[in-house]
Amino acid sequence: MNGSLLPVLEFLREWYWLPLALIYSGIIITILAENRNPTKTLAWILVIVFLPGVGLLFYFFFGRRFKKKRIFREKNKDEHRFFYDRWQKHRPMLEKNLEILDKELGDLSAVYRFLYNENISAPLMNNYVKLLINGETKFPELFSEIENAKHHIHLEYYIYEEGEVGSKLIQLLLKKVAEGVKVRLIVDDFGSSKLKRERVLMQDAGVEFIRFLPVRFASISDSNYRNHRKIAIIDGDMAFVGGINVSDRYINNRKNKIHWRDTAVKIEGQSVFLLQFQFWLTWHFSNGHVYELSEDYLVENPQNTGNSTVSFALSDPGSPAPYTMETILIAISHAKESIQICTPYFVPTDQISTALQVAAASGIKVELLMPRRSDSFIVHHASFSFLKPLLKRGVKVYLYEKGFMHAKTICVDGKLAFIGTVNIDIRSFYINFEIASIIYDLNICKELSHQFEDDKKESLLVDIKYWTKRSVWERGLDSICRLLAPLL
Repeated sequence: MNGSLLPVLEFLREWYWLPLALIYSGIIITILAENRNPTKTLAWILVIVFLPGVGLLFYFFFGRRFKKKRIFREKNKDEHRFFYDRWQKHRPMLEKNLEILDKELGDLSAVYRFLYNENISAPLMNNYVKLLINGETKFPELFSEIENAKHHIHLEYYIYEEGEVGSKLIQLLLKKVAEGVKVRLIVDDFGSSKLKRERVLMQDAGVEFIRFLPVRFASISDSNYRNHRKIAIIDGDMAFVGGINVSDRYINNRKNKIHWRDTAVKIEGQSVFLLQFQFWLTWHFSNGHVYELSEDYLVENPQNTGNSTVSFALSDPGSPAPYTMETILIAISHAKESIQICTPYFVPTDQISTALQVAAASGIKVELLMPRRSDSFIVHHASFSFLKPLLKRGVKVYLYEKGFMHAKTICVDGKLAFIGTVNIDIRSFYINFEIASIIYDLNICKELSHQFEDDKKESLLVDIKYWTKRSVWERGLDSICRLLAPLL
């Protein structure tokens, strides 16, 4: 070895820690200077310090604040401005709707007023809503409506997988394109990463296809921001929203090892306006081929009417506030009798946890239903770490044992229903693109409550005695996974 290199090597052996210390100090100072949520700040510092090397890479790819988030904020401002301008002429009608809701819903009408005041969504009445339990109920309805489409089909899904369901849907879309129907499809690039050959097939046939935020090595840092929405819109007056992706795992046909419990809704009426707006904005944000939001896409006087009032809570990484979480908080704070929550992942913010505890301690019947076994080891144990304070304050917790509980629903006082893509976790509130339909319909709420009772029969009711008797290993694992909760 060249003798001139020996002093350099000796120096590196003795002082190698100095550049590493400078790098670590610089990153930690940067995290502190960003003035994030203190819990999240501490979580990132722990990851970086106790996972040397790996923690740095993890932070580099998923922890830094990127200019993409500023783009999200601009998108969010444009959406709110668009909503405000578009609905100006309808203000008198919307104000009247709110007055009616004040009389019929009482304090719970604050949910609709909040969404309206924040220019997120509008309270539209006289919709028809149908509750769809599991994929085996949703997909036949969806395929039937697509078969009857006359003008356009707009689809936006987090997961689109090839299989029995995915292949059948592709064939239907190709058929409708051949008939002259306009088909636009947005899939999340992370959730639908395997959809390659099918993409080419659809694009060659004339389906306008977009991958939302494509994940490439140069953009892997942005892969944390995902479009978790599941929306289908047909001819501007009919839509589907809920937790059900395009995948065979959602149909319980005895071919899958795990029973998959999920919930969606079919909506007909003026509220589909709101989804069309959102799809149009997301399409153009994703650099889709420009199209005008003409009368062909906005059906102002749909023939089908019902008794449901529907609005939507939406949020994304650029939202000035976590609107989906705040909407849920408002509903919890105004509950008088009961709160029924289904969620696959329970990593709540302090605000949500406290609100549920206070509600239960105030005499409101608060019930939480979540899976006993999850599809994510870390999230599963992190979720369990949040249950003890709730159990101590009287929240009834049920662990679904029949299969995997994937439904994202809330029913308050048997009057107001939340059905959509929003999990009770930090990722849904702050990181993902999410949507929840807010439905005032006593019959829908009754059906949702009946389904909740049926699901409870397939679940284990746990109490504080049961929970504290769990092994030290289990409780310790929960606590360790909870350290990562702000990053999940």
